[in-house]
Amino acid sequence: MKPPLVKHFSNQQLEQILDEAMVYMCACPAQVAEQLLQLRKVFDYQNKCISKGSLMADVHLRIADAVRIAHAEMEDCLTDVMQMEGWDPQTLKMPKGLRELRQKALDQD
Repeated sequence: MKPPLVKHFSNQQLEQILDEAMVYMCACPAQVAEQLLQLRKVFDYQNKCISKGSLMADVHLRIADAVRIAHAEMEDCLTDVMQMEGWDPQTLKMPKGLRELRQKALDQD
């Protein structure tokens, strides 16, 4: 049996982080969230190939294993970045101070 992809953030939560980050022009958390969504697509694709009994099952298993490792690291990264920036872990909202700082930087341009 193939190990599942462990997810600490749901797809909906990642989309919320993307929306919040883009509104306040904070691209770093959004980039990580976007990559997590893409990794999930790759993982799902590989598992579909495996479940169809592909002749190249070893290739798909290898890719799925690599995605599982990369996904875990990127989820840890997103958790760390959001914690360092002071995001609310329950609401996934960017802290007010960071929003204001970003707005001041935009106003100066």
